Amino acid sequence: MDRNAIFDKVKEYILMQLPVDEGKVVDDARMVEDLGADSANLMMLIMDLETEFNMTVEDDALGTIKTVGDIVDYIQKKG
Repeated sequence: MDRNAIFDKVKEYILMQLPVDEGKVVDDARMVEDLGADSANLMMLIMDLETEFNMTVEDDALGTIKTVGDIVDYIQKKG
């Protein structure tokens, strides 16, 4: 799957989880600081994305995922 398709799917899930304007969900948007996600939002998002992309996000990777782009890159690398 190409990066744009992954981004679109990640954005779709973010918009389902968080009450943010669609225009704010960009590659360099920080999940907590810019989009207002808390730990519960992030866990739900990760679980949804694991199911959607049939993969597992490693616990040690969670600390390195800060932005929307980080999520997309991680999924693309695992895919």
